[in-house]
Amino acid sequence: MGLLELTMPENLFVESELLQQKKYNAGDGAGIVFPTVLIPSPKFGDRNLKEAIRDQKPWLESVLHKTGAILFRGFSSVSSASDFNDVVEAFGYDELPYVGGAAPRTNVVGRVFTSNESPPDQKIPFHHEMAQVPKFPLKVFFFCEVEPKIGGETPIVLSHVIYDKMKQKYPEFVDRLEEHGLLYTRVLGEDDDPSSPIGRGWVSTFLTKDKAIAAERAAKLGMKLEWTNDGLKTVMGPIPAIKFDETRKRKIWFNSMVAAYTGWEDARNDPVKAVTFGDGTPLPANVIHDCLKILEEESVAVPWQKGDVLLLDNLAVLHARRPFEPPRRVLASLCT
Repeated sequence: MGLLELTMPENLFVESELLQQKKYNAGDGAGIVFPTVLIPSPKFGDRNLKEAIRDQKPWLESVLHKTGAILFRGFSSVSSASDFNDVVEAFGYDELPYVGGAAPRTNVVGRVFTSNESPPDQKIPFHHEMAQVPKFPLKVFFFCEVEPKIGGETPIVLSHVIYDKMKQKYPEFVDRLEEHGLLYTRVLGEDDDPSSPIGRGWVSTFLTKDKAIAAERAAKLGMKLEWTNDGLKTVMGPIPAIKFDETRKRKIWFNSMVAAYTGWEDARNDPVKAVTFGDGTPLPANVIHDCLKILEEESVAVPWQKGDVLLLDNLAVLHARRPFEPPRRVLASLCT
């Protein structure tokens, strides 16, 4: 199976396949399969996944660095939110408080939260987690507690692939993005709006009911606030839309441009005004929608099974959510 077979701890893990997987040339002649899918080895026995992770963390991190995403499937020791929390903690990453994010979320246990609680008939467009704020997670974990009845896949896509394709097709647009960055604007109510994919109110956004503390926390993020009679307008940026991944020595499409332009819509927000070039000029609609098409074409839609754990390198991979027919319960944890 390419890169992994040389060092895989075969007493613990076996590499499996997804019908939707994509193969890429890694640049050194070795093919990379995206995402990596790991299932228990026949020799796994009664071991716990969290123990296997502790034993093999360096190897697992090397796999994540090569492929950007690991799907753990078929591990019977992971069946609840508490089990998932143990898996996250086994990696030893620091927790990232969800300050400044747009999605409505609820803490479940420990470091585990619900994923975006927007209505099931709404899709969530591609984004790097919290790319619209300066402090973002480096790792994003997802866990399927209840698999969807229909739909509800989590599409994932390699960020550097999107950068390369956009740079080739729209070089002047990408140059402007690199020069000016992006401005993100969002209007918030005081309380969460569960009917909206960006319905997080300012109280839970800044984890306080005190406007002065909210302003202080916003300032630390470089976010400007404008208080209104019934809520708050936040302006973030200019913030880079293209980053350089130092660990892999390549440029990445690190932004929430498509997500904001096509998905930041509710009673308070107009998505076309939600994101602009960093100098305030509008983005070209045709380029945004073509970027969405490229994202879809290059993505792998991960179909959830109960007990699945998906680990994403947030610098390497964008993710999305497809609409679904309930029930579906996918939990998340964000790490630095």
